[in-house]
Amino acid sequence: MRMMATYDLMEAGRITQQWLGAAAQAIGTHPFLTMTPNPAANWLRGWGEVTERTFKRMSLKPEWGILPLKDTDGLERSVETEIVTSRPFGDLLRFVVEGRETPQRKVLLVAPMSGHYATLLRATVTSLLPDVDLYITDWHNARDIPVGAGKFDVEDYTLYLVDFIREVGSEAHVIAVCQPAPLTLAATAYLAQEDPTAQPLSLTLIGGPIDPSAARTEVTDFGDKVDMRQLEKSMIQRVGNRHAGAGREVYPGLMQLTSFVAMNADKHASAFRSQIARAAAGEVTNCDKHNTFYDEYLSVMDMPAEFYLSTVDRIFKKGEIARNAFTVAGKTIDIRQVSNVAIMTIEGEADDITAPGQCIAALTLCSGLPAEKKFSHVEPGAGHYGIFAGSSWRNNIRPLVLTFMSQREESAKEERKRSVSKKRKSPR
Repeated sequence: MRMMATYDLMEAGRITQQWLGAAAQAIGTHPFLTMTPNPAANWLRGWGEVTERTFKRMSLKPEWGILPLKDTDGLERSVETEIVTSRPFGDLLRFVVEGRETPQRKVLLVAPMSGHYATLLRATVTSLLPDVDLYITDWHNARDIPVGAGKFDVEDYTLYLVDFIREVGSEAHVIAVCQPAPLTLAATAYLAQEDPTAQPLSLTLIGGPIDPSAARTEVTDFGDKVDMRQLEKSMIQRVGNRHAGAGREVYPGLMQLTSFVAMNADKHASAFRSQIARAAAGEVTNCDKHNTFYDEYLSVMDMPAEFYLSTVDRIFKKGEIARNAFTVAGKTIDIRQVSNVAIMTIEGEADDITAPGQCIAALTLCSGLPAEKKFSHVEPGAGHYGIFAGSSWRNNIRPLVLTFMSQREESAKEERKRSVSKKRKSPR
């Protein structure tokens, strides 16, 4: 009951702030205060507008809102999502472009389960859509998942990825962004052991903590120093009665958001002061730079407690992936078994979350993979966000990834030709 009361208290605080923002906005626009120029009323209205929007976004799942794609003939084709596979903790979505011939190249984009929704990768999705048949993992907010659905930890996450990769097909390319990189590598190794024909053609790992100890950051220092019992006691709560997942233990999205903001508190405070000033001056638009960024950044979801705790314990503290000692359902996953999947790692030179060295460790772990199937790239000057969105991604990394996929497709064709030729020549 204590944990549920704390969860409800946090939600009540969010609702109160949203209400105060709406009230301030209403007062600031009252005719009595606006009959003559009134800077105080303008500031109150501006503060209320920004505050209401800020706290309202924290409880909403953003829409994908992908703009129509222009075809080669100049026609605009709408983009919709369809659920390919629906599971309690996440769906496999496919982006469908109305009326276009479906590209042969299939790509599965593995989105993080680290506090934000899959829509955080909207820019990545938009940039890839013109060239590929695109799928994405759409993880659910744990507060909406009934307790009867059971647990969901890093092993369950890995098995979800195994099923999703099978569903998309063995001719697909997989891209994992940040948090899911180590577990996507584990899922690929699982397939290499259990179902080799279901392995993807290629695996691109972007800014993922394969070996957190390879390069120190604040995130890895936290993982090393934190006591798991204290972490569980201080961070885990039970979902309140207002939601379908009432009673489920979670790491609440609002607590995660507090941690995100604290990492760059001065920068965020400055951004909001500037936005309030612009709102007071009537210069804010619904899709201005501030709102576009923070509408996504502030939309947070609860994580299953067992997933969060097992990630900290097994990926960061114990380094099970880095030591090639990860187990799923009691079976050790041997990453050295990956031998026929081309792997590329992408890192950002200025990444202060997953520093260079952490992701490229995957190539050393895959000791059974030939050198010609291993590739790596460090993007000069790019931070964590820049390696999957923004100009660094659009201008440099995306073309590199697509070229990597093309080369892998060509080599796969050659491998199949050699295999067929070898079978024909072998004595019967």
